[in-house]
Amino acid sequence: MYDFRTGTIGLGVAGNFTGHLEQAGEAADFAAVSGVAACAPKGLFPFYALNAAERLSPYPLSSDRIRLPTGDAGAAVQIEPELALICQLQYAGAAVSGIVPTHFAAYNDCSLRITGATKISQKKNWGADSKGLSASHVELSQFNAVGSVDRFRIASFLKRGSEVFDYGIDSPVNGYSYFYDALLEWVVDRMNHQVHAGPLENISELLASGGKPTTLVLSVGATRYTQYGESHYLQAGDESWVIVYDAGNHDAVSIRQHVINGHTAIETASVLRQSVEL
Repeated sequence: MYDFRTGTIGLGVAGNFTGHLEQAGEAADFAAVSGVAACAPKGLFPFYALNAAERLSPYPLSSDRIRLPTGDAGAAVQIEPELALICQLQYAGAAVSGIVPTHFAAYNDCSLRITGATKISQKKNWGADSKGLSASHVELSQFNAVGSVDRFRIASFLKRGSEVFDYGIDSPVNGYSYFYDALLEWVVDRMNHQVHAGPLENISELLASGGKPTTLVLSVGATRYTQYGESHYLQAGDESWVIVYDAGNHDAVSIRQHVINGHTAIETASVLRQSVEL
């Protein structure tokens, strides 16, 4: 997997898939955030930023493992299946002027379910191997509804012993509330103007302290959970799977069979399989 340790900021979009925040128990966190349209995402959160707070500075991305946190024995950890966009950032002075997505990939915004967290980022990075990004990046020729990404879907599974469980609801990437130009314009605005409020943080401060990073890993938002995924947390020995696949070449049944068979090389798909470890 490409190493994004330098020249990179990692940001996630909160509330970009209807119903996920309620399932994750996070909807109430945004009650104090004003001026957000009902259909819009709730805000941006950082999961990796250079020269930032201690909780954001460890490099969290892994393509093959999730390490469970050791400091809180009662912490519950869930897969968050998402699409990630790998983008180049453009600046005009200190402000971000544009975002150019170049690739996309399967992403696991693996998250702690803990009480008392005042910022979303406190649930996102507990050290090395606390996030997942597939080593298989799909090149984007164009990021719009006529481009190939519009055919893709997001599926996720938990493999426990010999059993495979559907973890997230198989969902189209164009089912995001904000996508394509609407998403990019919104992210630029939030990177430049989001302030510390409720669970959110000032992103422009992180960009400045990080020396104006030129690469953005953007997790676009988690899909809804199945009933199983909503109520089951990761354990050592599990396998976490997130697959972003071309629905023109695969269907949900065939993708699930690939997981049962342990296939990580699937044509026209970005596959993220992570072993869960202590």
